[in-house]
Amino acid sequence: MASMTVVKRDHRGQPMLEYSGTLLHRQPNWVLLEARFALPDADKSYHHFRQGDRLLEWFYADRWYNVFELHHREDDHLQGWYCNITRPAVLQAERLYADDLALDLMVYPDGRTLLLDEDEFTALDLPPADREQAQAALAALLARVRSRAEMFAAIPA
Repeated sequence: MASMTVVKRDHRGQPMLEYSGTLLHRQPNWVLLEARFALPDADKSYHHFRQGDRLLEWFYADRWYNVFELHHREDDHLQGWYCNITRPAVLQAERLYADDLALDLMVYPDGRTLLLDEDEFTALDLPPADREQAQAALAALLARVRSRAEMFAAIPA
């Protein structure tokens, strides 16, 4: 399968992180990648990220977010979804670029949600139109969770 490089950038378009994933599916406006969490283990108050955890990552050229489905490195059980509010991804043949806007949403396997980094988002120097798009993206994500749409269909009714 083909490989694709992900370039995560900050809100100013400056590169912050680069990694590779396996391209599983491609459509004109989105891609689905599989990657492994390569950073050292990170215990956050909302989730324990482990080096080697399997991630299914959806990036969209027409949506202001991406979604990472989190699977445990040892038994592959679903741990939830980490959703990044971003500008629409720039999808190229072998690379993609995603500008992170700091605001994140953790969705647990039982459907509970937790909004993260709202203070960081508020502090960003963003054009008003970008701020509005980000808020609309968050609302769209929450609606998808509530309706169990797309990847969130795995949440029990």
